[in-house]
Amino acid sequence: MNCLRTSPSDSWIYPTVILCLYGYFSMMRPSEPFLIPYLSVPNKNLTSTQITNEVLPVWTYSYLVLLFPVFVLTDYLRYKPVIVLQGISFVVTWLLLLFGQGVMAMQVVEFVFGMVSATEVAYYAYIYSVVSPEHYQRVSGYCRSVTLVAYTTASVLAQLLVSLGNLSYFYLNVISLVSVSMAFLFSLFLPMPKKSMFFHAKPKRETPEKPPEQDPVPQETWQGQKSSYQEPVTILGNLEDGEKSSPAHEAVRVFAQWFQDLKECYSSERLRYWSLWWALATAGFNQVLNYVQILWEYKAPFQDSEVYNGAVEATATFGGAVAAFAVGYVKVNWDLLGELALAVFSVINAGSLLLMHYTLNIWVCYTGYLIFKSSYMLLITIAVFQIVVNLSVERYALVFGMDTFIALVIQTIMTVIVVDQRGLNLPISIQFLVYGSYFAVIAGIFLIRSMYILYSAKCRKEVQSPAAIQRLAKEEIQTVSTKL
Repeated sequence: MNCLRTSPSDSWIYPTVILCLYGYFSMMRPSEPFLIPYLSVPNKNLTSTQITNEVLPVWTYSYLVLLFPVFVLTDYLRYKPVIVLQGISFVVTWLLLLFGQGVMAMQVVEFVFGMVSATEVAYYAYIYSVVSPEHYQRVSGYCRSVTLVAYTTASVLAQLLVSLGNLSYFYLNVISLVSVSMAFLFSLFLPMPKKSMFFHAKPKRETPEKPPEQDPVPQETWQGQKSSYQEPVTILGNLEDGEKSSPAHEAVRVFAQWFQDLKECYSSERLRYWSLWWALATAGFNQVLNYVQILWEYKAPFQDSEVYNGAVEATATFGGAVAAFAVGYVKVNWDLLGELALAVFSVINAGSLLLMHYTLNIWVCYTGYLIFKSSYMLLITIAVFQIVVNLSVERYALVFGMDTFIALVIQTIMTVIVVDQRGLNLPISIQFLVYGSYFAVIAGIFLIRSMYILYSAKCRKEVQSPAAIQRLAKEEIQTVSTKL
């Protein structure tokens, strides 16, 4: 390990290995597919109504409240302290799950887990501060893949232990506690970054020259590649060389630059629509994941039937991963057909959720969930690529932060209206009717948008066709002749 830490040529290996180990153990949580059955057993003795209306909504609210301050602190503290905080939050969450009793204790669990979700940004942002840009793509792939493998492994292990080993849900949580404790220990060995993307970045005094005209890089791509660290002159003015800014001045500078960058990014119509789908779909997806186990318990009570939650989660995650991997080999003109794909897969999502609502068979309900999660993971992979393709690392961190915040606002509104006892307080089956209708509305929005794009492309093609050009030339000649 020491040679990995000190070798300049391999300086990216040590933090990548430690971060991947952290990611693996933090996601190796076999208790998660069986959370609702665990909370329903006599030891915890919570009713489905209490879990749905009083416990689970706390996660959404805390995630929303904590996201922005944690996002700011993550960059200001240079990532590692926030990753350590996430590790501590994991441990506290599972200690409370094991030994806490009553609705209030479980609400605290959901609040602390909201901290876990909010601090997740540090895991994916950390690597960009400790490795060189040529390793970004490879390291990002490692970090994302290892969490997927860990979640799938945990789900399979949980199902085997429950179905074949007849293991108590309590001991699944013990295994999860051991795993997240290992993650916390690994977080302590992460190197402390010397820089971050915003607060501790070195401002660039010079703007790089624009590429020559013959370079076929679109203007939008070029704008995305500019540094996000230039001083916002119109707001703050340039600092003199050697002048040290105060923390307040630095915060204002960074916030002003964020505003300028977001304004430039969202000036792209294409990015706006992909981000809109990402925010809308992610809000609905998180809502479904939060409450799907309640629906399964409603369709087939856990006390009266065998529970296959782990197998379903593992299959859905693996299917989504395969679909997402296959996207890289599909050649599609996303500029022309992107919105149509968003509409089609939103229809599939809506149909699978409506199937889950109307069916009385738990296996059909499971199948609907498999289709829903796999299709979402497929399209979210495409959406992520379409959003980041023309953005620098700094800017897509901002864009995804903003998109996540918008998704959480939408999800919070949905939770207050549909789930919360202060809102409509709908039964779980009716909730999935609402979620299916929600995705149907998303499909309608992007279907209309795709029809407009295809019609516009057809019109442009007709105008540019040889026959159309010849016809216009004849009309121009006739006009000139008439005037003469």
